[in-house]
Amino acid sequence: MSLIAWAYDLSEAKLRDALPRRWAHVQGVARQARTLAPIAGSEAELLEAAAILHDIGYAPDLVDTGFHPIDGATYLAKVDAPERLVHLVAHHSYAVYEAELRGLTEELADFHDERGSIRDALWYCDLTTSPDGETVDAEDRIAEIKRRYGPDHLVTRFITGATPELLAAVERTKGRLSVVSAANPNGRPQGS
Repeated sequence: MSLIAWAYDLSEAKLRDALPRRWAHVQGVARQARTLAPIAGSEAELLEAAAILHDIGYAPDLVDTGFHPIDGATYLAKVDAPERLVHLVAHHSYAVYEAELRGLTEELADFHDERGSIRDALWYCDLTTSPDGETVDAEDRIAEIKRRYGPDHLVTRFITGATPELLAAVERTKGRLSVVSAANPNGRPQGS
């Protein structure tokens, strides 16, 4: 079974019935990941697997710390997911900052933040996908999160403080995509 098929099966089993809206979101994030295959190259499978699994820590039976990146990564490590996939899930969408706000810095420290193009791409995919799985502008997604949680919620404090870093990852990803598109303007695979 491929990594992507395994990841979809696991995500579906944990999210589809328990959290159908979250299931719609992660499917949309995975669709976004597929659009980034030109910049992900040989890591496209890893990116898509991380996209479909990034919110698995919301599954009710996986909640431990109450912070889904850590809970998801901990679970994935227990089921022997590839180490890099575990770390991408743990650090998706600037989790280090929210972990700090939640007092969970030590728990997140068990996971490595690779700070590379695949990490940026995962953040891009999450920030450009609505809760219902539709493609949206990153700024609109941030505004939606603030509205949904309200002005006094920790998540609103997080997203407000995280916005510059999140948007920087989105812009880096767009830049990488435009370079690849400019190098291959006909949209056909290289060598065609």
